Amino acid sequence: MALFTRLLVGSVAVLAVSAAHAQDWNLVKDEAGVKVYLSDVAGSEYKSYRGVTTIKADVPTLLKLQDDVAGSCAWIHECKTQKMLKREGDKTWVYAQFNTPWPVTPRDSVMEVTTEKDAKGVVTRKMHGVPSYIPEEKGFVRLTQLEGSWVFTPKAGGEVEVVYQVHTEPGGSVPSWVANKFVVDAPFNTLKNYRELAEKK
Repeated sequence: MALFTRLLVGSVAVLAVSAAHAQDWNLVKDEAGVKVYLSDVAGSEYKSYRGVTTIKADVPTLLKLQDDVAGSCAWIHECKTQKMLKREGDKTWVYAQFNTPWPVTPRDSVMEVTTEKDAKGVVTRKMHGVPSYIPEEKGFVRLTQLEGSWVFTPKAGGEVEVVYQVHTEPGGSVPSWVANKFVVDAPFNTLKNYRELAEKK
């Protein structure tokens, strides 16, 4: 029994260390009111990114900007075009195409987005890649995996903390300098543009 207990405690400790490592975010940019963090992802060559900012707007205004799926491409980093494929209850399916620097083939993605709201008014939009939802487009490489979220937390003074977090597997071959630049520029530029647009409303 004592041996079993030691093994159990050891297993829990290993799991705790693994969980802590999975949430090990490193601040890599803090500029213009936007903080960008990166984290390693087990089994992946590509880092997960997280952007954090505070916006002087209410949650409905922020959600409305995102609900304009085609229009939101104007403030999402390197978004070429975006369209809604389907809406069903609290879920939407979105197709997007992204610009990439030469010689990298442009990427596209299909996401299932689920919106949740808790009792405190915090809204979470979870993004899950569904690459086979529609046939692949000629001239684009489909993202093979995509997991992410937007979290909107109301704060005092009419502000909202916005946390934007994503990890993708881009498919095909992507030079390290392109990947490393994208994971910093994507959250930074997206949140900066998003905030500027929201605060004009």
